[in-house]
Amino acid sequence: MFEKIRPLGDRVLVKRLGQQDKTESGLYIPEAAKEKAQTGQVMAVGAGRLDTAGKVVPMHVAVGDVVYFGKYSGTEAGNDFLIIREDELLGIVEK
Repeated sequence: MFEKIRPLGDRVLVKRLGQQDKTESGLYIPEAAKEKAQTGQVMAVGAGRLDTAGKVVPMHVAVGDVVYFGKYSGTEAGNDFLIIREDELLGIVEK
C-alpha cells in the first residue's frame, strides 16, 4: 500500500534497508536488541518546496537513491516505510 504514496511538497518516501542479524565478531543480535536501520532507499519524491517567491525548488534526491537519516526522523508509514522531509535527510550514500 505505501509503495503507491506520492509525497507532497519536499517530502520523500523511504523504505528502510535491512538490518544486520549478527555483529562483525559473529555474535547474533536478538530481535529485542535490534535498532531500526538509519539508511533507506528512496521510493517516491515530492515536487519540491516553495521558496518565498512561490517558485518550486527542485529536490536533491531522486527515486532509487540510498539515503542516511537520523534515528528519530520522519513519520512511520508501516513497518518498513518512512515519510521524511528532505531537510531531515543527512546525506546520500554513494555506491
